[in-house]
Amino acid sequence: MKRTAWFDQIANRAGWAVAVLLMIPLTALPVRAQTGAPETTKVTFVQEWPVADGFWIPWTLGKAKGFYAEEGIDLNIVAPPTVADTMKFLGTGRADVAFTTVMDIIFAKEQGAPVIAIGRYGTGNNWGIFTQQGHPVSLQELKGKKIGIYNDAWTKAQLTLMLKSAGMTLDDVTTVAAADDTVPLLLQNRVDVTTGITNAEGTEIAVTTGKKPEFLPATAHGVPNSPIFMLAGNQQWLTKHPDLAKAFLRATAKSIDYAIAHPDEATAAFAAQYSKAYDAAFVQQQWRDTMAVLGETDHHRLALEDRSWSELLTAITALGIIKQPLKPSQYYTNEYQPN
Repeated sequence: MKRTAWFDQIANRAGWAVAVLLMIPLTALPVRAQTGAPETTKVTFVQEWPVADGFWIPWTLGKAKGFYAEEGIDLNIVAPPTVADTMKFLGTGRADVAFTTVMDIIFAKEQGAPVIAIGRYGTGNNWGIFTQQGHPVSLQELKGKKIGIYNDAWTKAQLTLMLKSAGMTLDDVTTVAAADDTVPLLLQNRVDVTTGITNAEGTEIAVTTGKKPEFLPATAHGVPNSPIFMLAGNQQWLTKHPDLAKAFLRATAKSIDYAIAHPDEATAAFAAQYSKAYDAAFVQQQWRDTMAVLGETDHHRLALEDRSWSELLTAITALGIIKQPLKPSQYYTNEYQPN
């Protein structure tokens, strides 16, 4: 799956402050309803990636099913021009809410951006090391091997922590950086193993080869089990529209539950909306792999936990990724969680 590193914004984290001077904030405005339809308020929801992917399936389906409209929301799903623009849009008010990553939120807060996590998308960290089926590998066996990576700080940090648990450092392996996709490095035998997440790189390997890859989870080897993807909000917007924020998360939780219960209908809704970005085999498999990450259906599905944030902040501070971490409660809130 041709994606730059999930945390690619580290190279652009200083750029958001400049964007504040260039972008004019948008405010939530009511949309005149058609006859017989409830009045809705436009909520702009910026995504993590410039091209539609299977992670968007729940809200694509929820919008088509009217789940957001039932909550009084006219959901405006926006793809950013580049991966570096998601938090710029959110921090400057061009978007009200965002689908983003935990590290993007941390980096944005480090720059003083008025953003905060309001929900999680997944129950834990599903990053790790992949090999082709039938070729499992242990950490100890990685010494002297070539490892495919994305050239971002958090990828290197996770790999560092994994190797440390086996008494090794990055000097004990050779890392090979991919510009936009680590999977071809593995399939073309240019590396011995590659890194990624189960519902992106893992999906791509399975779809391309027709076989489920071997997976060495980072969380089993010293890496914090913090969810990778997050729902975030602009703090000024949240303060002004708390009921709308709660309505957004209610509709999103309902959309996730429905998409899990009706996977074929969910992928069909995505195909109808994003036909140009739709690779049937990949998106269907990606949604199945994502369902496994999202966990059981309950009212805590989107709830954020202090422990996971504390563990993550401790780890990245020790590795020098951030200098002065804030308290976990300054990065997230459960105030808008659905009842």
